[in-house]
Amino acid sequence: MTVPVRLDPAYRADAWERVGTKQFDVLVVGGGVTGAGVALDAATRGLSTALVEQRDFGSGTSSRSSKLFHGGLRYLEQMNFDLVREALKERELMLSRIAPHLVKPVSFLYPLTNRGWERPYVTAGLTLYDTMGGARSVPRHKQLTRTGALKIAPALKRESLAGALLYYDAQADDARHTLTTVRTAAAYGATVLSSARVVDLLRAGERVVGAVVEDVETGRRTDVRASVVINCTGVWTDDIQTMAGGRGRFHVRASKGVHIVVARDRINSETGLILRTEKSVLFVIPWGTHWIIGTTDTDWDLDRAHPAATRADIDYILEHINTVLKVPLTHDDIQGVYAGLRPLLSGESEDTSQLSREHAVARPQPGLISIAGGKYTTYRVMAADAVDAARADIGGDVNDSVTEFIPLLGAEGYVALVNQVDRLARHQDLPVWRMTHLLERYGSLVHELFALAEGDRSLLEPIPGAEEYLKVEALYAATHEGALHLDDLLTRRTRISIETPSRGVDSAEAVAALVAPVLGWDEARVADEIAGYQARVAAERDSQKELADSEANAERLSAPDARRIPVSRAGAL
Repeated sequence: MTVPVRLDPAYRADAWERVGTKQFDVLVVGGGVTGAGVALDAATRGLSTALVEQRDFGSGTSSRSSKLFHGGLRYLEQMNFDLVREALKERELMLSRIAPHLVKPVSFLYPLTNRGWERPYVTAGLTLYDTMGGARSVPRHKQLTRTGALKIAPALKRESLAGALLYYDAQADDARHTLTTVRTAAAYGATVLSSARVVDLLRAGERVVGAVVEDVETGRRTDVRASVVINCTGVWTDDIQTMAGGRGRFHVRASKGVHIVVARDRINSETGLILRTEKSVLFVIPWGTHWIIGTTDTDWDLDRAHPAATRADIDYILEHINTVLKVPLTHDDIQGVYAGLRPLLSGESEDTSQLSREHAVARPQPGLISIAGGKYTTYRVMAADAVDAARADIGGDVNDSVTEFIPLLGAEGYVALVNQVDRLARHQDLPVWRMTHLLERYGSLVHELFALAEGDRSLLEPIPGAEEYLKVEALYAATHEGALHLDDLLTRRTRISIETPSRGVDSAEAVAALVAPVLGWDEARVADEIAGYQARVAAERDSQKELADSEANAERLSAPDARRIPVSRAGAL
């Protein structure tokens, strides 16, 4: 059994020493799901591997997606059968072998109108969708009459549909899945570092031989040497390619996608929904005690670390969902909002909704591999392709990818624990629903949480202001999961920032107090972290009142960034 690594402050200090003194086969730049997948792929091939991420693991696109593992129905309409087939295979691997604790089936209702051709057309597409992925862990689609559809989705206007089809995909907490992939890579020997920014590339002539990496927390810099650098930076791809002194083989455009989060009781339905819009599709996705509704698809050319949702984005989503709801949603119903950027390969179209979701791998110069595009669902395939491309630089015999057979941490033993959930709940004196929630977040790693709480049962109490999470989960994020800032804890280790009416402000003080001893925060640092988080939430709320994207809006969001080096220190570097 793979032994998990604790990503605590001691690990981080040791990791900084290792990256500055060791020669690596592979240096991965970018700690989103693609970079995490590359690190795991390389490590499990037996390659010495380091991964550096300038912010928090998964802090960019990989924590701001629609949180689906899906083939993509609309790609069938675009005749992109290979992409759909590949994605459906990956969906099945996640459900059955790689991450059954994190990835779960989810149903969607596809409403039909009175157009006579629509039912046979959609049926043909869903029949193909059901069969393209091979083996399956989800049911096949079902035909529903209008009455049948309204039984499972009473929230819909009767006149908004003539019937429906019910089909299945899969979903996951993207931030937790990405983090678990990072931790799994570390368990197989990869050295992983967040708040570690590449500021330059090392060269021997025209060959890239590593990178200069800066600790964003302290300003310290070190040279990290590797046979190959793999650029997995998403919307920052072109920056690394420019740093290398070349134009690269492809370019990436950022497309902004916005989602809103509302309480589960605001939409009376037993299933998710998928609606066609004039540009794309709109999902209504079950999310525990909430619904996630999105997304938009618009160009973004401002601060890539802080994409901003605007009033126009939110109005667009509300306008489209309210066309089918009996009781319309209003701005007052929204508990959370998040915006993310898709890294799309540019060149095919000026319309971001038409740009390719396929990925591309290039070796623009010796020692540098770039990978971009793709879908969250196909991250494992992207990672394998990137490491395959790196063979020319690594030299010798490089083993083939084995990640198809590598469960993520927490997967091993998970099914048995599900069968024992009643006993586990009694043993920890917790409700069954809460034990189920923990198992679906940590799998068999749940025992590590309970070990933390053995000496202090108060850690099994809920976090104030976010009662669906336990105090021990915040502590575990600091002792095992590499959290460095309050934002990491409230936005990615938990999803308190989008699941509570206060957007985490009411929980900030309690969570900061829990982790302060582990992270070495004094009273001043605790106050700074709380103030910074409050300022970020206020800035997000303000941005959502603006009608359009603007430079001022983006600057407002970037101001309270806890990972920005103070000017006094940055000037001395």
